[in-house]
Amino acid sequence: MRESPVVRLVLCAMFIALGFLLPFLTGQIPTIGSMLSPMHIPALLCGFICGWPWGLAAGFVMPLLRSLILGMPPLMPVALAMAFEMAVYGAAAGLLYKLLGRSSAGTYAALVLSMLLGRLMWGLAMAVLVGSGFGWQAFAAGAFLKAWPGILLHILIIPPILFALKRARLIPLAD
Repeated sequence: MRESPVVRLVLCAMFIALGFLLPFLTGQIPTIGSMLSPMHIPALLCGFICGWPWGLAAGFVMPLLRSLILGMPPLMPVALAMAFEMAVYGAAAGLLYKLLGRSSAGTYAALVLSMLLGRLMWGLAMAVLVGSGFGWQAFAAGAFLKAWPGILLHILIIPPILFALKRARLIPLAD
């Protein structure tokens, strides 16, 4: 995307707003919300569309802003760990999309690797914030076993959104 920094800033703000609003879709059933991870979608999209610095910033701000304004997710340790996780999602999506190419295979590879790196960061953040009460089983359960519906959802909807935006010439076809 070669638009001015002002355009990227506006898009980044829109992704942050989307990250603030999407959890309302699952807010009545917190278990479903934590399984589908709706706030992760705009962080990843921001990285893919605006680039890594904007994806990092949007991903970091979203959970903290939502926590401070609405109290959900709880600031400690959930929102803080999510801030680091989602910052890695946005940054990795932007970097890997550029490095691996904007082809279908590159898009899916960038998405999957971004999600893996973000989940590793979440585990590291939780281990630091919670300490010895957060072990391998808690990491595996939180990052993968309970999160598989969200992982599947992200794989099913994010690439088609990017492909549609490319076809509409709203984002570049190639770097």
